[in-house]
Amino acid sequence: MFDETFDVVVVGFGFAGGIAAVNAAQAGAKTLLLEKASVPGGISICSYGAVRSAHDAEQAFRYLQATNDGRTPDDVLRALADGMSGMESYVRELAKASKAEITTSVEENELLKKSNAAYDHEQRPLRRLSGNYPFPGNETFYHTTVAQVPGFNAREQYPWANGAPGGPKVFRIVHDNVLQQGVDIRLNSSVLRLITTGQSREVCGVRVLCQGVERNIRARRAVILASGGFEGSSEMREQFIEGKPILNAMARGNNGDGIRMAQDLGAALWHMWHIHGAYGVRHTDPDYPYAIRLKRFPDWFPGDADKVKLKMPWILLDQEGRRFMSEYQPYNQDTAHRPQQYYDPVTQRFPRNPAIMVCDEEGRKMYPLGKPTSNDEGVRYEWSDDNLKEVELGILTRADSLAELADLLHVDRSRMEASVKQWNAACERGKDEDFGRPPGSMAPIRTAPFYGAPVWATLSNTQGGPVHDARQRIIDVYGEAIPRLFAAGELGSSFGHLYMSGGNISECFVTGRIAGRGAAACEPL
Repeated sequence: MFDETFDVVVVGFGFAGGIAAVNAAQAGAKTLLLEKASVPGGISICSYGAVRSAHDAEQAFRYLQATNDGRTPDDVLRALADGMSGMESYVRELAKASKAEITTSVEENELLKKSNAAYDHEQRPLRRLSGNYPFPGNETFYHTTVAQVPGFNAREQYPWANGAPGGPKVFRIVHDNVLQQGVDIRLNSSVLRLITTGQSREVCGVRVLCQGVERNIRARRAVILASGGFEGSSEMREQFIEGKPILNAMARGNNGDGIRMAQDLGAALWHMWHIHGAYGVRHTDPDYPYAIRLKRFPDWFPGDADKVKLKMPWILLDQEGRRFMSEYQPYNQDTAHRPQQYYDPVTQRFPRNPAIMVCDEEGRKMYPLGKPTSNDEGVRYEWSDDNLKEVELGILTRADSLAELADLLHVDRSRMEASVKQWNAACERGKDEDFGRPPGSMAPIRTAPFYGAPVWATLSNTQGGPVHDARQRIIDVYGEAIPRLFAAGELGSSFGHLYMSGGNISECFVTGRIAGRGAAACEPL
């Protein structure tokens, strides 16, 4: 017995769910968009909003092949590459609903080149147009962004979104397209189960909990799962990720609902280990639900380490007081968590998680050391510009000497002092011979008082979930498509080895289009 009937039901209102709903509605399907949170946007609205685009589909495919290292089928990667090659034009098309101004990293570089002679290209170099790594085809990539939306103020229209400035602007144009297509949007609506037609296993609806009442909603054509990953599930993080604890930086509501619903119908899983993340600190308020990542640094391309100019004032030490990694990797926000997941079988613990961040007074004054992120009503923390509020709150520990700091952070004082001394000597030489951190990022730690904090491996989003084919149909453990069930976005992302900046955003757009059209094309039950 069904309480309502739609053609297509989309679960999750981030970029992927919004684009899927738009495309289903454009194809003539009566579409329902369900979101379990009280606000829309998911992780998407907190992103930098740089939509990964490509000039050439074949070059993009070659790069994706290398960056996924055989973990994702070629036809799935080709579909993503093809979508990336048309991404700029698609974003421009979407922007018409909001009268938004679109720009690209190519255009931004051209403007910089035409700037006056006093422009300092050393201090503000041109943006590199490529993928993150020197794989074949990397030079085909660039970013498409929303420069501005007339009359739009993110803090007023999406006051709950606390992330980067670009994400809300991109979400605004997606949101406007959803509204323009007449999609029925329902917040505070948790999807509990998929409903199928008995032995045929065709998905024909969803069971939804809204305001304490459970209802069955029929999907005459298909259901699209765009509910993200399992960032908010400590149980799934411990089961599928090697290190522990892995903290999440946002999205406590993303607890793997869509993954479990797909599993219930026999879905195969992939990429469950692969997370996008770095490292962060914990708030001292036990009610604050997220880890706070340390400052987001610009990416650098392998081979171009000498072009890095921004100083990073800290180093990381393990629990014995020894430095163990480059704190500034080429795409720090993606892979910096990996060295922290080392397990020592001799001591039976993870000696690098938490690690210990150490900096000095000069580093404290450089810029805000942390960047909180959230998309929840009633949850918003703003890191102070001078980092002193965080000292008063106890998030950062201050001490007059390294020895005192070591005692406060429960680290061997002689090892901490020796590690800092070794680091300062490397700064004088201008070369990190131990771990290869870019020379331009190196800053000595000499001036008291000193500051430190435990830092944990912290994820921004997970990539794992149900397997899908190039048509975004969810595939079962026997390699067969589950009838009338589609995936979009980070619910089973195609990225299975190394991520690329802006890749999940583009993936949300590409897979949302494919899933929305595919769902609407199903014959009605």
